[in-house]
Amino acid sequence: MQITSYKSFVCTSSRSIKEGPEWCNGTYTPSRPKQVKDVAHQDEVVRVLTNTLETSNCPHMLFYGPPGTGKTTTALAIAHQLFGPELYKSRVLELNASDDRGINVVRTKIKNFAAVAVGSNRQGIIEPLASRCAKFRFKPLTEEIMGSRILHICKGEDLNLDSESAARLFGSSISAKDLISVSGVIPNEVVQAIFSACRSGNFDLANKEVNNVVAEGYPVSQMLSQLYDIVVDADDIADEQKARICKKFAEADKSLVDGADEYLQLLNVASSAMQVLSNMPQDMAF
Repeated sequence: MQITSYKSFVCTSSRSIKEGPEWCNGTYTPSRPKQVKDVAHQDEVVRVLTNTLETSNCPHMLFYGPPGTGKTTTALAIAHQLFGPELYKSRVLELNASDDRGINVVRTKIKNFAAVAVGSNRQGIIEPLASRCAKFRFKPLTEEIMGSRILHICKGEDLNLDSESAARLFGSSISAKDLISVSGVIPNEVVQAIFSACRSGNFDLANKEVNNVVAEGYPVSQMLSQLYDIVVDADDIADEQKARICKKFAEADKSLVDGADEYLQLLNVASSAMQVLSNMPQDMAF
């Protein structure tokens, strides 16, 4: 349904709305753009919407893209341009799609509105609904754009903010170390240290590395999993040796599940691997 009189306008968002007159969807409203042309880094969307407003031809719209890219802000900017501050409150309805999704909401609230749906992706929108909307994809914001916008807001609020502090607000690049720390994976150098100690045949060195692993709080079950990958991929270890070591991994893992001590189990694995890698006969090794 297309409208030309702009009698009413609704924005549905998947995000909850914070309480308080100066907050909306986590944004400090004095800094939120009131016109579409002020939306940052969405040039194609701004161009099409500006033309739409000039021609008085407003369809239902579907805004989708990553969080924080300006979807809800753009929808509200359209409403501000259409109605101004006086009529805005009486002619604009903002719904939280997570809460206001019953059939009565559709029948009593949305039916007489031109709708803008806001979401992170299109996959959750059924095709009959999506086909009736003009679709607008919002691109992720670059660090330069975010930094520029933050500094612009600070200038308007008479705040002094250096570039380093601004960078902390929108984050920095993610390193491999960051991914390892949040994924629960043990750093490769720690696993390699255990494996190298097993290869060395030096029990004192192996015991030292095992103590380090336990002291750092690394899960021994994860250590066994990563040691397994190293052993299986090693080209200089015979298949029979791999089988014997992996058998010890399995036994230790079962013992850990049954509540065995992590230090003793990892030390047992390390000493057994040392015996296997030193080509000690199987009856002596186990």
